[in-house]
Amino acid sequence: MDKNLAFADYVVFIVYFIIVAGYGYSIYHKRKKNEHDAKAYFLAEGTLTWWAIGASLIASNISAEQFIGMSGEGFFLGIAVAAYEWIAAIALIIVAVWFIPVYLKNKIYTMPQFLKTRYNESTALIMAVFWLFLYVFVNLTSILYLGAVAINGIAGGGYLHTIMVGLAIFALLISLGGMKVVAYTDVIQVAVLIIGGLVTTYIALTTVGEYFGVGQNAIAGFKVLMKEAPEHFKMIIPRPTADSSQNDINKYITFPGLLAYVAGIWIINLNYWGCNQYITQRALGADLQTARTGILFAGLLKLLMPLIVMLPGIAAFVLYNNPEVAKNLSPLVGGKDGAYSAVLTFLPTGLKGLSVAALTAAIVASLAGKVNSISTIYTLDIHKKYFQKESSEKSQVYTGRIAVLIAMILAVMFTWSDLLGIGGKGGFTFIQQYTGYISPGVFAMFLLGMFWKRTTGAAAIAGLLTGFLLSVLFNEFAPQLFGNETFLYTAYHTVQNGKEVFVIPFHICMGLSFLFTMIVMVAISLGGPKINPKAFLLDKEMFKLKPQTTALIVITLLIIIALYVKFW
Repeated sequence: MDKNLAFADYVVFIVYFIIVAGYGYSIYHKRKKNEHDAKAYFLAEGTLTWWAIGASLIASNISAEQFIGMSGEGFFLGIAVAAYEWIAAIALIIVAVWFIPVYLKNKIYTMPQFLKTRYNESTALIMAVFWLFLYVFVNLTSILYLGAVAINGIAGGGYLHTIMVGLAIFALLISLGGMKVVAYTDVIQVAVLIIGGLVTTYIALTTVGEYFGVGQNAIAGFKVLMKEAPEHFKMIIPRPTADSSQNDINKYITFPGLLAYVAGIWIINLNYWGCNQYITQRALGADLQTARTGILFAGLLKLLMPLIVMLPGIAAFVLYNNPEVAKNLSPLVGGKDGAYSAVLTFLPTGLKGLSVAALTAAIVASLAGKVNSISTIYTLDIHKKYFQKESSEKSQVYTGRIAVLIAMILAVMFTWSDLLGIGGKGGFTFIQQYTGYISPGVFAMFLLGMFWKRTTGAAAIAGLLTGFLLSVLFNEFAPQLFGNETFLYTAYHTVQNGKEVFVIPFHICMGLSFLFTMIVMVAISLGGPKINPKAFLLDKEMFKLKPQTTALIVITLLIIIALYVKFW
């Protein structure tokens, strides 16, 4: 096995780069007459098809944290981590049916605009700043760092910073063209991502079959995985007992069995897919039916993602945990987050280049989508309102491009030496945990703001602060202050940064934070008018579904039910 890329791999990768860059330029050239149209730049208003919306959602969502982070969690947890993807498909149904109609009916183009329209200016400004910091210092940095580390490992090492800068520049070339260029190049990116990802999974399964003497057969290889690691094919991780090993406790801390489904994973997914500028921006410029179909198409694609990003991690676990097999393999570098890179070493020349292209496609698409959202929020919700109120369309586009450039420079600066410690936590967990600090408050604000007319602006600000403070309390201080065992939670022993500590699983922290935030918001709102003057007008017609929409929903739900019946 040659870990380094061969000439043919570089050729495949360069061809991919030329195709994406060339297609992106052609899209940009076609819309050059609207180059200084702010809504066209930020939203591609009215020009995205349902398949472009769906593909762009997936390309922007699936990035280094999935390929590297989720594959790593597949190595550690097994199929339980697929819940993030399969529950996401249900969350996308909820967003398509109930959230998007509210946004489109009220002409909402950014999430801070939603908060200003429904609540007040203060709430919108606070959240705009929150989102900018989150997107730059958690999402951009983690995507860039994990992606550069993975590709550097595949290339043989020694190129980390060169790759980091290359990824940033590639993403800039796409994102500076605006949302339409981002979305339509995402169609190519997601095709490369899926094809390359499936090739990697196929090779991983046939490699397992070969090493375990059942032949180079993917189905046989999958059966070997189920035989050698049966605990990795259970969706529900059992609650630890007095006899549980530390490894089993750590698994439960990462994904606490049935309790993860009570609140945590729903808050993560509904907040991400329904209250997140980075995601909803793709659908906000379309008509309702196009937006719905695109979102549901993305939901179907989500069902496929564990096959691409999780199974290679389980394959790596089985290969590297069999002493007789492992002695013939290259070392697994970087712990669980090195699982995907290890699997790529088994690919033959040429196909390795295709898989690196798939990984690069995922990284670049996410980076481009993220910086586009950063520029949209900054330009429309901060710069235009507080610094240049009379800015022209041309000036707004120029400001958006400067914001893109600055955001990417900041991301490179903070990932250059991993100042945020992304590598130490594990990429996927890093993103989920730190996003989870604001998710309970944000989701409560949006949920009550959309569907309870009594919710007030004061309740929204109180909810935002309550959600954040309670998330910090439960994640960082509750065991020391209130003990390891209470009627609300159980804290479990683990080791973090070389220290023995007791922690509450972060899904449970999110659920508790959300519960108390909702109570606070409801209590404050009850002191206000029965119908808030800023409440949205809702009617039943907004939520009616066409037959083809209902059919897509039923197909998605039936597949999810079948998967859970099989792997429960």
